[in-house]
Amino acid sequence: MTTTTPSRRRRRPSRIERVAGKAAALQKPRVILAGLLLLALTSVMLLDGYLRAEVGGDQRVRTGASSGKVPDKVLDGGPILTFRGGQATTVSVPEKTIALTFDDGPNPTWSPQVLAILKKYDVPATFFVVGSMVSRYPSIVADMVEQGNEIGIHTFTHVDLSYQSDARVNREMQQTQLALAGAAGITTTLFRAPYSSETDAIDNYSWPVYKKLGEEGYTSVFVDTDSDDWKRPGVSKIIKWATPDDGEGASVLFHDAGGERSQTIKALPTYIEKMKAKGYTFTTISGAIQKDEAANGGQTGAAQAGGVQIGGQQTGGQAQQGQGGPNGQAGAGTSNLQAAHREATGATLYEGKALIGAVAVAEWTVPVLSVGLLVVGVAVMGRFGMMLILARRHHRQRNRRRFSWGPTVHQPVSVIVPAYNEKECIANTLESLAKSTHPIEIIVVDDGSTDGTSEIARNAARELGMTNVRVIRQENAGKPAALNNGVRSASYDIVVMMDGDTVFEPDAVHQLVQPFADPEVGAVAGNAKVGNRNTVIGAWQHIEYVMGFNLDRRMYDLLRCMPTIPGAIGAFRREAVLGVGGMSEDTLAEDTDITIAMHRAGWRVVYQEHARAWTEAPGSLKQLWSQRYRWSYGTMQALWKHRKSLTDKGPSGRFGRVGMPLVVIFQIVTPVFAPLIDVFTVYSMIFVDFQAALFAWLAVLGVQLLCAAYAFRLDREQYRYLLMMPLQQLAYRQMMYLVLIHSCITAMTGGRLRWQKLKRTGEVGTPAGVS
Repeated sequence: MTTTTPSRRRRRPSRIERVAGKAAALQKPRVILAGLLLLALTSVMLLDGYLRAEVGGDQRVRTGASSGKVPDKVLDGGPILTFRGGQATTVSVPEKTIALTFDDGPNPTWSPQVLAILKKYDVPATFFVVGSMVSRYPSIVADMVEQGNEIGIHTFTHVDLSYQSDARVNREMQQTQLALAGAAGITTTLFRAPYSSETDAIDNYSWPVYKKLGEEGYTSVFVDTDSDDWKRPGVSKIIKWATPDDGEGASVLFHDAGGERSQTIKALPTYIEKMKAKGYTFTTISGAIQKDEAANGGQTGAAQAGGVQIGGQQTGGQAQQGQGGPNGQAGAGTSNLQAAHREATGATLYEGKALIGAVAVAEWTVPVLSVGLLVVGVAVMGRFGMMLILARRHHRQRNRRRFSWGPTVHQPVSVIVPAYNEKECIANTLESLAKSTHPIEIIVVDDGSTDGTSEIARNAARELGMTNVRVIRQENAGKPAALNNGVRSASYDIVVMMDGDTVFEPDAVHQLVQPFADPEVGAVAGNAKVGNRNTVIGAWQHIEYVMGFNLDRRMYDLLRCMPTIPGAIGAFRREAVLGVGGMSEDTLAEDTDITIAMHRAGWRVVYQEHARAWTEAPGSLKQLWSQRYRWSYGTMQALWKHRKSLTDKGPSGRFGRVGMPLVVIFQIVTPVFAPLIDVFTVYSMIFVDFQAALFAWLAVLGVQLLCAAYAFRLDREQYRYLLMMPLQQLAYRQMMYLVLIHSCITAMTGGRLRWQKLKRTGEVGTPAGVS
């Protein structure tokens, strides 16, 4: 029988539709915004990892190389190496003079303590700082400069430059200069290589690096006397090893970072007092150079003049004036003690400020994300725990021999099949219904199809000898309107709703309607299965349906807060549907909307695992994106629409205060942030500990596999599909994350989607594995 619904005047758009329609043009910008957010997050984490110097060889890459190409006068010379005029020249620290130097800082724990000691004893020092640490703790470097100390470069990531490319060497120097510009408004001409010691340790690999930097205006600084405080040998030995022989001058090395430095802090005051008692004066590297010049009657160094190349720009040649601090123990003013400093100006200054700002964002973002990871981890594991416990209880309760909903339901029911361009699937759908073991009438509502769906349905019914089929045609108005038309046309008190691409098992309807023996039950969710599961995308969705959807529904059923009855297979009391106003067009997730409305009206919604239907899942990533985008966005719309249930009393309040928070946490918040597990895994593999990160990720995967295996066991599914789960976690979960981010942005900007039609193949015919 075929009937046609008279054309109706198009209804006036609702307020929500009018407001949302204005934002429809923002669809593409939302996708771009989601991509930019991901790019920003990735950049911040990469920057943070780079700053922490946890990537790429923070160690000396070779030792024991020959020094045959290094001039003897350099190997036998003083600890200060310059290339003024293109010629290598070394400078020694004058007698009874100590150029106190500190490497590897700044450090928020030890550097301030060192500065306090130096200030107390009115002693200047030269700090060779690591650029990544400067960018993380800029205020400490500013204090160093303000106190009158001198700053030198110790590379950006504390890497041995001997085996690095010219590009890497330039990057290490330039990035450190930018960090100094942003932190203290200066650049510097002093450099000390990581893992360097005395000049006689220069070899054929490191010598070209010093020559290159010297030609660019840098003064390389080595040591005469090494305290070896990094070995933590004890205070007395640190003092002994840092003491020069027989009144000789020395460039003395200490460390204010790079490890636990409590012994250095204890040794430093005693050392200063001891050296002063012996008649020593303390100065900076520039102060030592100037003192040597004064003694030799001429200029021997280049720390006082000229600049260096930073990003293709030559820094100014004017030394920065000091702002206080030690007052000339080396026989010179404060400005002379900081003669290696250059005032940062122009692009260098602004780029430096930008670097410091970016690092500040990274330093704030990563810890916040770490807390988020902890919260998500707890939520994910809590969800798994709840699902396992409640799903087991649900299965045991519903499969007890004595369990019954009440008297067996035998009365006929109406099956409503909304269809829009379902020519590939509608015949299979009707064929499956023809085998139903329960008395039914079938109402096919053709929602303005243009592919002959109604004619195909009518012919299929005639060929199958089905006299219980009605085909109703209407102008295209959307799925909710088609379902409402079917409900109004239904002859029986119970209506079963299914999609036009779905096939039922013979006893699906009979199993589905049995819970209605309980007068409190107003709606029943069936067990939807993926029929086209033999592709990679199909297998991923199969795992999701069995584990994510059906296991969740068991949990929600026991908690009496089922959020969604699947459109593929669900049953309702007709009076209940009409009582809540029918299927609403306010949201894209009409199935979630009607389910929540049923809860709020006081009806009980349950899950019937034995009522199985087989649906055709999206066969391409594009179609899958469209479907899940609509689902996730529609769910958000439905939750927002029913937000007043949070403060309601009775059944509505129960759903609002139990079901709604669970849905928000488990279906929106947790999936959005769950990829943090993968992001931090990759971060840890690159920057921290590859093996530990991989083990942690595999442990989480193992828990998920355990839950999935249990879900497959309850649904009597084949375990072989679980072999696809690791790949699902690597690819599919990331796509779902992007979909949710896209949906969240759409929700926040007020967009609206139309009912989207997916391309069907009709390959889901008879239920797989069912005879």
